[in-house]
Amino acid sequence: MKQRLRRQRRPSTLEWKWTPVFCVLSFILLAAGCGGKSAVPRASRPKMPERGLAVMGYSIQIGAFSNPDNAIRLTKILEDNGLSAYYFVRKTGTYKVRFGDFPSKEAARRKAETVRAAGIIDEYYLVSPHDYAAVKQRKYGRSYLRNEIVETARRFIGLPYQWGGSSPDDGFDCSGLTMAVYRINGLNLPRMSKEQYRAGIPIKKGQLKSGDLVFFATSGGKRVSHVGIYTGDNKFIHAPGKGRRICAASLSKKYFKTRYAGARTYLR
Repeated sequence: MKQRLRRQRRPSTLEWKWTPVFCVLSFILLAAGCGGKSAVPRASRPKMPERGLAVMGYSIQIGAFSNPDNAIRLTKILEDNGLSAYYFVRKTGTYKVRFGDFPSKEAARRKAETVRAAGIIDEYYLVSPHDYAAVKQRKYGRSYLRNEIVETARRFIGLPYQWGGSSPDDGFDCSGLTMAVYRINGLNLPRMSKEQYRAGIPIKKGQLKSGDLVFFATSGGKRVSHVGIYTGDNKFIHAPGKGRRICAASLSKKYFKTRYAGARTYLR
C-alpha cells in the first residue's frame, strides 16, 4: 500500500471530519460522554420494514492486515483526506478498513478510483448491499441480524480501537463503536449518541434483546452521553475510553444502573 498522501478537494456533499472523544473507564472521564460530528450520508434509500434506519449502499473496503496498527494508519490517512473511515476485525482475525456509502456500484467504483489515483490506496473491494446481514436476515430471519451484530461487537473486545486519533494507543468513543458495528452489518446508524437515541424505537429495559442499544447520562442530568450494545444477560459491550480496551459491562453495576437513560431498538 502506498503511503504517499495527496490532499483531495473535499466532495460537494458535506462530510464531517470526525473528532475523537476519548472516554476513560474511570468514571470521571466517562462522564465527559461520547459524541462527534455526524457523517451520515444523505443518500436516499429504502428503509427496512418497521425500522428507522436505511440499509447501507455500496462501500469501499481495503486491506487484509494481520497487524491492527496498519489498519489504524490507513484509517488515519483516509480521515486526513476527508473520508469517513473505520477499521474492524473479521472472523478470520484479519483487519480491514471501510469507508463510504454509495447508491450504486458505479458511484463507489468512481470514488475508489479517485482515491487510488491520489496514491492513497492500491487494491480495493466493493461491498455490495447484498453482503450485509441486514439484507441477509430477510432470508435467515430477524434473529440472524441480532446475532451478527452481537458477534461483530464481540470481535472488538480487547481492541484499543482508534477513531481518527494520532497513534495506535488512542481509544475511540462509544458512539463510534456502535456506529461501526451497525454499519458493518448494513444499517446506517448515525454518528452521535444523541442522534442514535433519537433514531431508535423506545423500549423498556425488560424488552431488551441482543443487538439493541443502551444509553446512559454520564454527564449529569438527563442528556444522553454514552452508549453500548446489549448482548443479553443484562450485559453490554462499550468503549470505556482512552487507555482502556473495548469491554463488556453489566447494567446491574451501580454506576451504569444510576445513569441509565433508556434503550432503543432498530431491529423489530
